[in-house]
Amino acid sequence: MLYSLTELIEKIRLGEDATIEFKREMPRRDSIADEIAAFANTRGGVILIGVDDNSEIVGLDLQQLNRVEKTVVEICEDSIEPAIPIFTEKLRIDDKNLLKIEVPRSLFVHKTSNGYFARQGSSKREMPTDQLARLLQSRSQARIITFDEQLVPNTHKETLKESLYRRFITEDAPEDDIENLLLKRSLLVQEGQEIRASVAGVLMCHETPDDFLYNSFIQAVYYSGKEKDANYQIDAKDFRGPLDQQIIDAFKFVQKHNQISARKEIGRIDRPQYSMRAVFEAIVNAVVHRDYSKSGSKIRLFMFRDRLELYSPGALANTLTIDKLRYSQATRNELLSRLLSEIALDDGDGKQVKRRHFLERRGEGVGIILNESEQLSGKTPVYELFNEELCLTIFAAKSLQENND
Repeated sequence: MLYSLTELIEKIRLGEDATIEFKREMPRRDSIADEIAAFANTRGGVILIGVDDNSEIVGLDLQQLNRVEKTVVEICEDSIEPAIPIFTEKLRIDDKNLLKIEVPRSLFVHKTSNGYFARQGSSKREMPTDQLARLLQSRSQARIITFDEQLVPNTHKETLKESLYRRFITEDAPEDDIENLLLKRSLLVQEGQEIRASVAGVLMCHETPDDFLYNSFIQAVYYSGKEKDANYQIDAKDFRGPLDQQIIDAFKFVQKHNQISARKEIGRIDRPQYSMRAVFEAIVNAVVHRDYSKSGSKIRLFMFRDRLELYSPGALANTLTIDKLRYSQATRNELLSRLLSEIALDDGDGKQVKRRHFLERRGEGVGIILNESEQLSGKTPVYELFNEELCLTIFAAKSLQENND
């Protein structure tokens, strides 16, 4: 963003865009605060004070230049939360004084007295709720409530089913303490005088979460061929219960269609298409790390003759990249992770996937998915990002009968 003087002059001639804003003179404090926060919340940018909207350099006198620079620095410290570090530079172009304010893209999400703003084209816009929620998650701002801890409108304490929320509070808790315990666990959220269910509360403690959180379910489809073709659709289910039940239901769906080949030599040898341990880890990861603020899509699981595809809405959290998935751990929904790590699997499922709880939180999941699947099929699973949606492809192992042909 550090334009040379020649580049800056060219930018001025071209006019305002998503990366540069002109101000003829110092605007009101709240107005410049909004502009700076908008750039920081987006991709960063430059504000030039002393240039009018028509790209004419009008300049500031030296006294104004010094005063404006001091005021802008104060505004970044006092009128924007959290404070934004900026880079100011006094320039002289065409014998006129300008103040250049360079605003870096921030790791945080910034708020002014007027709200949360983002840069769109050549102007700032107040962010709608869904855009703000996604930005808060993607920048993982610990000081601001994460999406899974936010309240869900039109809910109340009774939205949470007792048999489900009892799993997360002590068994002998007195009735009078339950509401307070649910608030402490962030399954409930206080809004003024009202008590609402949180996103995590609805997802874990309501029988059909998508009644309140649209598309918060898993869709599973099994095709006998290699493409999505209704003519070859053998089975399809939507799993809409609490998240832990959705995981089990999706797991059993794959298990049902996980074909096992056999060969008799000295003893019987069985080979499934998929490692069910890897499948379990993949489903848990999809549920825990999906972006629940994106209501336009659900988790989708497709089984084909030669592969399994699992789509989870949302780009990777924080600074995580596809290449780092095996070695790094980043949690988009910390509260959901904690809750799932407290729920024990039944003995049968637990032995099959070699764990006691839905989530062990050791950061081993991706490694298990890659290693066990590759060992079985000879092909490494593939992670890909498509339009802020993470897709995992696990390849089916060949039949033992095929190997004999």
